[in-house]
Formats: sequence, structure tokens, C-alpha cells
Amino acid sequence: MMNKRKLAGKWVGEIGFGCMNVSHAYSGKLPESDAISLIQSAYEAGMDHFDTAALYGFGANEVVVGKAIKGFRNEILLASKCGMTGVNGKRVINGHPKALHATLDTALKSLQTDYIDLYYLHRIDPDVPVEESVGALGEAVKAGKIGAIGLSEVSAQTLLRAHQEHPVAALQTEYSLWTRNAEIAVLEACKSLNIAFVGFSPLARGFLSNTFTDISTLEAGDIRCGMPRFQGENWQANRKLYAEFARLAEQVGCTPAQLAIKWVLAQGDFIHALPGTRIEAHMIENIAASTLKVSAEVLRSAGELINQQTVKGPRYPAAAQGDIDTEEF
Repeated sequence: MMNKRKLAGKWVGEIGFGCMNVSHAYSGKLPESDAISLIQSAYEAGMDHFDTAALYGFGANEVVVGKAIKGFRNEILLASKCGMTGVNGKRVINGHPKALHATLDTALKSLQTDYIDLYYLHRIDPDVPVEESVGALGEAVKAGKIGAIGLSEVSAQTLLRAHQEHPVAALQTEYSLWTRNAEIAVLEACKSLNIAFVGFSPLARGFLSNTFTDISTLEAGDIRCGMPRFQGENWQANRKLYAEFARLAEQVGCTPAQLAIKWVLAQGDFIHALPGTRIEAHMIENIAASTLKVSAEVLRSAGELINQQTVKGPRYPAAAQGDIDTEEF
């Protein structure tokens, strides 16, 4: 049984299920029937926090999730995102209220539900004040279409502005041993405002779970192919770090993935970990990290081994970084 933490007014397992992987961005997308089966298996194994987005699979992910959760919709916390969608095969950021309301209505239909527990603004639209976008989501809260508002990949300053417009329940951003941007200001802001923090990619996009050892084995459209940390000399240097990390995990009798998730959760009791996977055995392995006993000394060693100073390469290529509002080291 997983340990529980509070998110958007509900007590849920501290490790959620990121649904993106099954139909978006990474290699090995699953056929719909397999994706549905995996999500249902995750629920049966104890997961009760499922996270999707309008962008994922350009709408297909919400449809799959909707089919999968139909039988237990009211037993889970369902999260999705708006403000970034697929239009004519291209990713488009649009934070205008009209667009957000339209995206939400599509999401409700795709997810086969009349409300979404937690609805994130996926990206900040530079052409729309965050107050305007969040105000539109506040209208959706009043209408009963969403339970709570979240923000994704934003700075502490943006969070404060948004929170003054309407209470924000959660902030989601990438957080792992190798991506520490949230430590600059966002974690402290969340803690002080009593806002839950949801760390996606706690396994560093498969790096800390050793999902693949060679970039050439990934499909051409895999977003990691364009990420600097997975390329050339950066990748070779980072692989050496992983080897040391794997030895540390072995010493305490757990897998590297479990140690990576445990480290994220240990950084604060308001933090949730949101790994994604396409493999049922990995999902079961991730869940087990919740009740794992790891000493503070081992967690400290992990943090000293892999951090923003020891990892080689920036998080995103320059073009993708331009869409991100988070603080940078």
C-alpha cells in the first residue's frame, strides 16, 4: 500500500501515473488496448492519481485514459492540462480564455467525465497575462467542470501572480536528481503557500531507470533525441554517473528507479512523484518505492552524486527552453 499525500483536496498515493508515455513523445507508443490495460493494472495495483493532457497524442491520450478509467472514475484523482494543444500536427501554445474553455470541453468529452479534479495550465502563453488564463480556469471551477487549478513549468514569480488571481492547488514541473530547477525558488514558494508540488520525470526521462543505453535505439520522433543530455560526450559522461548511482542502489537492495523516486519524495512531504511507463513490471517497481526504507545518508549520497553540477548538458534544446517559464541555474 502506498503512502498518501494531499493533492487538490484529496489524499492520494504519493506516486502518480503519468500517462503521456503510452501515446506521446517517447519511443514505443502502445496500441490503445494495451494502454487501457496498463492504466487499469495501475489502478488495481494501488495507483489513484492519473495525469494526462490535451497535448499528449494530440488528443488521443485523453481518449485512451477516458476509456481506461471509466469503471473507477470516482475513485481516483484525474488530472489533465490545457493551454498547449496539437493544431494541424503542430504544437500550439494558446492561453486565451476562449481557447482554454474549448480545450476543457473537449477534454471532458474525451475523458468521459463531467469534471476533472485538477486542471493545469500546461504552459504560459507569452501573449496572455497569466491572470487572464487562470481567471478563465477559475470560471471553470465555479461551473463545476474542474475541482482545482494547477500550473505547469512556471517560475515562483508566476505562481505568486496566478495564486493572487485564484487559489492554485498544485504546481507541476520536472524534478529529479538531474533536474533541480525547482530548488531555486519554486519548492519554497509551494511550501510557503501550501501548494502541492508534482515532480514529473523523476526518473530523468528513463536515464535513472536505465530504460535505454544508446540513443540510437530510440525512434526518430523521440523527444530525447533532441535533448542535449542524451547526446555525444554529454551522454557518455552521464552514463558514468549512472553506473555509480546503480552501485549505490544495489548496496541498499533496491533498483536505481526506486532510489530515484524515493529521493524526490524525501525532499518534502508536499511533493508527489509522477513517473510514467509503458511496462507493467516497471509500474509495480515504481509503486514499491513508496514504502522503501532508505537512510538519509544514502539519499544524501545520491544527491551529491547526481545534481545540476555533475550532470552534463542543459535540460532542453534552446527552442524548447523558450517555452519554459521556470528559473534556470
